[in-house]
Amino acid sequence: MPVVNPEKLVALQRQADDIRNICILAHVDHGKTSLTDALIATNGIISPKLAGKIRYLDSRPDEQTRGITMESSAISLYFSLLRRAAPDDAAPKQKEYLINLIDSPGHIDFSSEVSTASRLCDGAVVLVDAVEGVCSQTVTVLRQTWIERMKPILVINKMDRLITELRMSAAEANTHLSKLLEQVNAVMGSFFQGERMEEDLRWRERIDERVTATSAKTQERSAPSNGSTADVDDGIATTVSDAGYEEKDDEDIYFAPEKNNVIFSSAIDGWAFTIKQFAGLWEKKLGIKRAILEKVLWGDFYLDPKTKRVLSSKHLKGRNLKPMFVQLVLDNIWAVYEATTGGNKGKGDPTMIEKITKSLSINLPSHVLRSRDPRAILTTLFAAWLPLSTALLVSVIEHLPSPPVSQAARMSDIIASSPGATHVSPDVLNAMTKFQTKADAPMVAYVSKMVAIPQSQLPQNKRRTGGTMSAEEARELARKKRAEFAKAQAVADGDDSDMSSVADVLGGTTISDQSGVKEEAEEEQKPDPEHLIGFARLYSGTLSVGDEVYVLPPKFSPANPHAHPEPQKVTVTALYLLMGRELESLPSVPAGVVFGVAGLEGHILKSGTLCSQLEGSVNLAGVNLGSQPIVRVALEPENPSELDRMVKGLRLLEQSDPCAEYEVLESGEHVILTAGELHLERCLKDLRERFARCEIQAGEPIVPYRESIVSAAEMNPPKEKDLPRGTVVGTTTSKQVTVRIRVHPLPTPVTEFLSKNTTAIKTLYAERKAEEEGVRGTDTPLDVPQDQIAERDGLEGAGITDTGNVLSLADFKAQLKLAFLEAKQEADLWKDVVEKISAFGPRRTGPNLFIDATHQEICNKFLREENDQEVSTDGQVTHISADTVTARDFSDKISYAFQLATAQGPLCNEPMQGVAVFLEDVTVSVPSDEDSRAREKLGRLTGEVIRTARESIRQGFLDWSPRMLLAMYSCEIQASSEYIVTEVLGRVYGVITRRRGRILSEAMNEGTPFFTIVSLLPVAESFGFSDEIRKRTSGAASPQLIFQGFEMLDEDPFWVPFTEEELEDLGELADKENVAKRYMEGVRRRKGLFIAGKKLVENAEKQKTMKR
Repeated sequence: MPVVNPEKLVALQRQADDIRNICILAHVDHGKTSLTDALIATNGIISPKLAGKIRYLDSRPDEQTRGITMESSAISLYFSLLRRAAPDDAAPKQKEYLINLIDSPGHIDFSSEVSTASRLCDGAVVLVDAVEGVCSQTVTVLRQTWIERMKPILVINKMDRLITELRMSAAEANTHLSKLLEQVNAVMGSFFQGERMEEDLRWRERIDERVTATSAKTQERSAPSNGSTADVDDGIATTVSDAGYEEKDDEDIYFAPEKNNVIFSSAIDGWAFTIKQFAGLWEKKLGIKRAILEKVLWGDFYLDPKTKRVLSSKHLKGRNLKPMFVQLVLDNIWAVYEATTGGNKGKGDPTMIEKITKSLSINLPSHVLRSRDPRAILTTLFAAWLPLSTALLVSVIEHLPSPPVSQAARMSDIIASSPGATHVSPDVLNAMTKFQTKADAPMVAYVSKMVAIPQSQLPQNKRRTGGTMSAEEARELARKKRAEFAKAQAVADGDDSDMSSVADVLGGTTISDQSGVKEEAEEEQKPDPEHLIGFARLYSGTLSVGDEVYVLPPKFSPANPHAHPEPQKVTVTALYLLMGRELESLPSVPAGVVFGVAGLEGHILKSGTLCSQLEGSVNLAGVNLGSQPIVRVALEPENPSELDRMVKGLRLLEQSDPCAEYEVLESGEHVILTAGELHLERCLKDLRERFARCEIQAGEPIVPYRESIVSAAEMNPPKEKDLPRGTVVGTTTSKQVTVRIRVHPLPTPVTEFLSKNTTAIKTLYAERKAEEEGVRGTDTPLDVPQDQIAERDGLEGAGITDTGNVLSLADFKAQLKLAFLEAKQEADLWKDVVEKISAFGPRRTGPNLFIDATHQEICNKFLREENDQEVSTDGQVTHISADTVTARDFSDKISYAFQLATAQGPLCNEPMQGVAVFLEDVTVSVPSDEDSRAREKLGRLTGEVIRTARESIRQGFLDWSPRMLLAMYSCEIQASSEYIVTEVLGRVYGVITRRRGRILSEAMNEGTPFFTIVSLLPVAESFGFSDEIRKRTSGAASPQLIFQGFEMLDEDPFWVPFTEEELEDLGELADKENVAKRYMEGVRRRKGLFIAGKKLVENAEKQKTMKR
């Protein structure tokens, strides 16, 4: 294959219609990187013989060792095609294309890399294993293409496994492939159905609003004249008819081989084909037009051998004919495998090979025909007949859109969903949708992630290949070789000849050479610093080296462009063409290109938007990551003096990894948050070898928990017999303020609703804060995001993953009321409680409620429709002296105590969930002679009230039956039945049960030797799970862990046997292990909290020594 010069790729960047930006998406081990190798071989970067083996884009050593992709990598490829400008043209002309390809990981721990790569591309190549079928990550990547509005192509890969492993016939393979295609289309149909249901709901809501408005107007008009109701009905009918429901066709979203958006391939054997290719091969032989063959080569169509006519299934008349896809396509593929590898016979047939090559007009080299390796003949034959690169790249060029076409279709929806979309400048909107590339057009680029590149690999620090070395470079190379030879010789000769061999080698060199060896050794020890390069896509305008652009953070909104922190102008220091492991310098970049940009280090944390203007700019960085960091590990350097290096390395790692996060706890621990166990291993390896360059010790994984309460059948009696359960009356130490608080468990539907709508609560809180600017302290800027305010309040670790949509205030209140109505027990308690909600917690967005149940209504109502004044019982506005201390002065202090209490529960200082706190009464008893000085003493009372309210909430919490909520993984295990099925199942079940998991479902994949097991597994028990299950099943089972949420462990951590039956069965020590207590004490031990009832010495005996 000829090597393509980078200059040709740079020239093609100016032709936007000939560019295709694609990403390859699939489940882990479905063949993405092997498929990419075959495409890279077309540009002469690697040998075609090594395609599928070298895994070129897996540039990390651990990627090569594990055989999986961990980081998305980009490469630009050249592809030329002979095409006719018009059907009547006799001579086709050569057309050149630029393919910007991104290879993404398939493991669930690195799904954030998929999210960052998909925003940069216009189309996606989705791979599905022909044997394993649709897996968990397949659904995830298909959903990502749907969300990003990318046009997909389906590649059914590893077709060779149907022949070599499953030993299927061509007819059986046809049935299997039809079912596989139905599975993929069912996933796409579910996305379409869900979206249409949402649109239908919104349409019905608009109709109801119009009907209500029309009815109200008609009644107003007819009220004075006592008109009939016929006009109302006419008005309603007219309104409904004007807003008819628009149906959308879902035909274009499905995969169908006759549409040429399905490719059948085997990346390891280097072949692929589409229906269109075989239609061209059989067009002349059968005398049927290609357009007709493309429609009938897939499906229930049959070829009459006598009349050469195409028949449908209803015209078979009992004849046993093969489908055309089997007869004309699969039989030929199967014949090649049987002739070369022997198929079931185990030995190839040279005569059959010769017959096949003659019929296809293919000449195989003689040395290939003499080869004893049947795979060499197989790959050579397929490379000449059905090359993988041709089928895939032709489909990409013909089916996937170019950047101008894609942006015209996608950008409107993407911009509409961005923050502050209504304030985006029309010039920016037109430049992105209409793909303006002029120098004066607004420049908009999206940086999806930051990539760490060693300084030695930057183009300016590397010598161009193919050039001659200077004299100095030749001397440096010779010195390095002599030093390496001396070291190797010393090791080979052993201790006796060690010094002599080194002396002999160095003796033949001059003094200058010896100094050169020392300089070389010093250079080897000198660290290679890492530089951060932005992985970006330009949507409009042109970007050149030296340009100054604004860097917009992910929380930027064009509605308030100068909000703190105000975006800064940054100078672009370098631009790069991404070539996998290599980088090529670029002077400028036009729109529609995926490129690398330098100069953003320290200005972009993970992702951001580059724009040439600040007012009216657009924020494209609001991408939803596929996985949330759930595993936290505390780190410390082995040598305490290297702490600064570790912290610097952690900050560098946080910028270069889309999913990793770094934080410092109140205890001073340096904690890294990762998506899973494999992701954690990769981050630690990068820290030790690249970013920190020091030895680092990792502690035990810190797993998040939640604390809650339930009303159990067997509970201790209330601590206050005269008060309802959970009610606590707290008095400050000065006896001047008394707070009565009641704690009660929230109904389950309400807790689930609040957990799913965290974003809506954040939005409502931001709007409420904008109305109450004066309430915020002067030390906290108005523009600081709410999560940063919560961190300043000491509420770290209380974040909640949100999965819901943003609701308006009216919709939020209506749905919350419906959730309370579902709780039929204690209906009187929850009646009208929505109007009394004062705050959510923790972090003011969590699934806990602070409810103002006082008669004076001293707290502000969070869900109020408009600002209300303080009103007395007789309806008169009260006016209180400024010197008088009232209960309202402490409302914000008690609310703050609620935030603190829900952020750190009484069990093990973990966040609460599903708890309602009712503030029933606040009594202030300040002596009359101290009224004038009360305002001066308010600061001292503030601390007392916060401490008292917090302790009262914790005591009320413990008055119920407490529960621990465990973080849970959804575990999907795909196991092979090559061994005895019951044996594999028994081992899988044993591992899951031992780790306190439970099986949800098991199903045999029809037509395959695989079965799928779905289970739930606690995150705390998941470490080492993947390795153990592979060892126990001898590699027959492969798990995928996805964070599912929190699940209650129905066990009281303080339970002890106290009834006669329990004491008789379990004894006083309770032989049955209290798992909740074990989890609770483990967290308390890690945090350094007191553990009640802990025995330091179990069996005290006298120490015996050798002397006594």
